[in-house]
Amino acid sequence: MRNLIVLGFVGLFAQLIDGSLGMAYGVTSSTLLLAAGIAPAAASAAVHFSEIGTTLVSGFSHHKLGNVDWRTVSIIAVPGGVGAFFGATLLSSIDGDTAKPWVAALLLGLGVYVIWRFLTLGGGRPQFRGKLSALFLAPLGVVAGLMDAIGGGGWGPVGTTSLLSSGRLEPRKVVGSIDTSEFVVAIGGSLGFLLALGSQGINFGYAGALLVGGVVAAPFAAWLVKHLAARVLGVAAGGLIVLTNITTIVGSFGGSGFTVLTVAAVVFVSWISLIVWAVRQERESRALEQELEAATA
Repeated sequence: MRNLIVLGFVGLFAQLIDGSLGMAYGVTSSTLLLAAGIAPAAASAAVHFSEIGTTLVSGFSHHKLGNVDWRTVSIIAVPGGVGAFFGATLLSSIDGDTAKPWVAALLLGLGVYVIWRFLTLGGGRPQFRGKLSALFLAPLGVVAGLMDAIGGGGWGPVGTTSLLSSGRLEPRKVVGSIDTSEFVVAIGGSLGFLLALGSQGINFGYAGALLVGGVVAAPFAAWLVKHLAARVLGVAAGGLIVLTNITTIVGSFGGSGFTVLTVAAVVFVSWISLIVWAVRQERESRALEQELEAATA
């Protein structure tokens, strides 16, 4: 029972991040499930089943607030679901002990990417010109869906950052469109895991706990997307992902307890330093914006 309560809070925290940034629900949840000893395929399956509910509520909330570009959703969602289906069947065919360090490495890379995106680029807002091509969106959906199922997360880090970097869609609609289309991705991944693992190989209790926490957070996260300092929360989420997965990798390759602790301490100090730097950068950016507004007025 205690594990289910903890997972409920994990789902709540992960959805707050995902609904605000358009990424990191799956990566955060899968990372913590792997750290708790859950096999990669079972962890990703639980996350995808929980996402069927969280993405439905999140998508509805974003739609009500005008955060969804339905043309983008209509093009990217189905290829994403197809990619997730095949990614799920691929992951399910790999031995859990063999897959764990490699999945952790994938999650580690995604965590670093999240930090880089929101620290180095600062969540900078592009100039919104033109439309996103279907030739860009459909392959992106397949790749992001595939990575999402194999790593337990990846739809947001790949999809959100790619759409933001395109400069064709404003950030709030990028987040809302990615979160809304993820409903189809979650269904595709869940069907793949269900066919490959069978119902006995999926812990629906874990999925339900993540679902409850995520559903509670989804409407609030959709509102936060207009007010949140993305730079700070993005760095905080990415650092948690890096910290957890790097210790998993070191331990999987035979590192001693002292080595794991040392690596974790170094990463933790670096993580806190980056958060502090991000807060300072955010304050400087806001002060500069206020100065420009005052000068314009």
